[in-house]
Amino acid sequence: MLSYRHSFHAGNHADVVKHIVQSLILDALKQKDKPFVYHDTHSGVGRYDLQDERSEKTGEFKQGIARIWSRDDIPSDIAAYIDTIKALNNGDELRYYPGSPKVARSQIRAQDRMVLTELHPSDFPLLLQEFRGDRQVKMYQEDAFARLKASLPPKERRGMVLIDPPYELKHEYQDVVKAIKHSHQRWATGTYAIWYPVVYRETIDNMIQGLKDLNIRNILQIELGVEPDTEERGMTASGMIVINPPWKLASQMQQILPWLQQAIAPNHGHHKIEWIVPE
Repeated sequence: MLSYRHSFHAGNHADVVKHIVQSLILDALKQKDKPFVYHDTHSGVGRYDLQDERSEKTGEFKQGIARIWSRDDIPSDIAAYIDTIKALNNGDELRYYPGSPKVARSQIRAQDRMVLTELHPSDFPLLLQEFRGDRQVKMYQEDAFARLKASLPPKERRGMVLIDPPYELKHEYQDVVKAIKHSHQRWATGTYAIWYPVVYRETIDNMIQGLKDLNIRNILQIELGVEPDTEERGMTASGMIVINPPWKLASQMQQILPWLQQAIAPNHGHHKIEWIVPE
């Protein structure tokens, strides 16, 4: 299926959509004083050097974050996300891009906490180095879904789970469905945000049908495409499926996605926001 190491693809159009949605969910959670937990199933290394040979090899960030981060018409709803990137680069040229743990860390408060899981033997030491000594962050080099099962329900009763596996194997799409089934049984009120790549549309349709079959309500789909669907191999679009989304998320993304499409893929892009299952 898709070979997806974060270091080759950091800052691309898929990261931009994923991290904007993540940031908006976290911002919604911050509207109440009570603490929340952020759980990241496939954390990566935390931050990425866009001048690294792997990023330079693909250059995907040039068709992603590089096209929007310094624009003067940035929608106010994505200001927190853009501020995270600018802070990581000290306001200078774009060199570093935050992975989802760094996006989350920039937004959690003193009363909140993070659970990060990364199994890859090369990536976990770098993640550990990034957050070493941070008492609000727990890190595990374990199977993502085993750790998720062990962590639910959280003591806070509020929070979000970001699920973004590499989808290198066909069964990972259905692994996500199984993880949602078991997680929702343990913690029905949590917000679950599932990232997905569109390589073969049929695969995504099957995953969505699997989620529908769980009889869980309140499931929103958000997608940005940069090319039309094709039978050729390659990621033409990506999106987020959000279970129990914040009430404003759909309307926020209805404003953001057209702007993103115009900025990133004005000629062949497409976008959609659909309720897979209404509330």
